[in-house]
Amino acid sequence: MDRNVFSFVLGIICLLLSASTYGQINDDQGQDSDPRYLEDQFYFGVGYNVLLDKPDNLDQRNLSYNLHMGFIKDIPFNQNRNFGIGLGFGYAVSSYYSNLVATKNGDTVVYEIIPQADYNRSKLATHSIEFPFEIRWRTSNAKDYKFWRIYAGAKLGYVFSGRSKLVTDNGNDSFSNDDIEPFQYGLTLNFGYNTWNVHAYYGLNPLLKEEASLEGNPIDLSVLRIGLIFYIL
Repeated sequence: MDRNVFSFVLGIICLLLSASTYGQINDDQGQDSDPRYLEDQFYFGVGYNVLLDKPDNLDQRNLSYNLHMGFIKDIPFNQNRNFGIGLGFGYAVSSYYSNLVATKNGDTVVYEIIPQADYNRSKLATHSIEFPFEIRWRTSNAKDYKFWRIYAGAKLGYVFSGRSKLVTDNGNDSFSNDDIEPFQYGLTLNFGYNTWNVHAYYGLNPLLKEEASLEGNPIDLSVLRIGLIFYIL
């Protein structure tokens, strides 16, 4: 991890710790006068990755999935504690299946669109640490655990492992793909009632670096993710 990433992670951790201390002090002080509670601090989500801005003839295949989980520090701003922000830290894994095949030639990654009949699966996979930020509104109170919520915000992800894999009848070819953009960021929206909540993510930067090209043209793939997210106190 380079110095900029380390500084960012350290800053997030310090912010979460200070917010946690602030919340505990307020909880103790307001315990007799009004209920103090926090909501939705652990999350788990599943989703489908849709590739946008695809080159001609690039098709998605199989199930391009996403799994993400983590912890968000709930920081209410009002007395009813149903409006505030959330700052978090999490982990995500994503797989993108398509007919875009990546092979390594020395230090260069070569991309081709190949008919599906010539192989079984072509996959791009990423493992990331994520830092979500949410503006939170909900209809909850200290006694009602079934409520509406709308959480809108943004998410920064750092890809610490990214691989391309090709599966054929003769075996597997897998390698670490340095063309994957290490920093991924985008807008998020989570809304729903009680247990079932819709999760949406819209990536604001390309999945691959500028150096990645197909027949001399940049591969400016971006990601739209739609799925479900579940919250736990």
